[in-house]
Amino acid sequence: MSLPVLYPLRSVDTAAVHYVDCPHGRRRITIDHRPLAGVTPAMLLDWFTHLGGTMQYGGHVVDRYHAWHPVDHIRWELARPAPGGGAAEGARFHMVEAFGARPEFLVDEIARVEKLDETGIRLVLRIGGVPVFQLEHTWSACADGAHYVTVMDLGVRSRALAPVNRIMRRRFPEEKARAWVRHNIEEVGQLEHLLPRLAGSDEAEPAQRAECGHGAPRGEDQQAEPVH
Repeated sequence: MSLPVLYPLRSVDTAAVHYVDCPHGRRRITIDHRPLAGVTPAMLLDWFTHLGGTMQYGGHVVDRYHAWHPVDHIRWELARPAPGGGAAEGARFHMVEAFGARPEFLVDEIARVEKLDETGIRLVLRIGGVPVFQLEHTWSACADGAHYVTVMDLGVRSRALAPVNRIMRRRFPEEKARAWVRHNIEEVGQLEHLLPRLAGSDEAEPAQRAECGHGAPRGEDQQAEPVH
């Protein structure tokens, strides 16, 4: 079931969003988020390296992934640890989420962590060794907290593999893409509330676990303006 929405969800107009149709049917979506007040690059790195842990949320101990988006997130697991162990470069993340809690916008994918450091994280899905999907979050310190940019690349660069891009576009049509944009703006905005509280708590870093909690359809009591 979904968690209560404790903190306001950002609306799409709080970010600068750009859609670019690239050669051979590939698509890029860039989201330049409003700065995250009270958040540092070190906090963001810690969040992604301990995403399989738990935290206090509304007086209860819940999965961090579930708290990150209390409505849309369903499950996260460390499908394969990094060569050095844990959630780091070389690991594989299994993420299940439904944008807007709509079943038709369900995403259930395993992606490889090809970068994870104090400047950001890059998740890549490859088929036959060829990248067909890439999601990169980059962040840096700024006067207002943390500057955070999300870039999704959908499709392959090769002209010879253009038919793959047509398949990807059918799997991720315009309506779903815009639902993802809203979802991403909402989840990134939640970090402004979650990370400072987590950093100020006495919670020990939990061990990575195999699975996290489950979500449910979006409720009418959600504090969001009507995008994983």
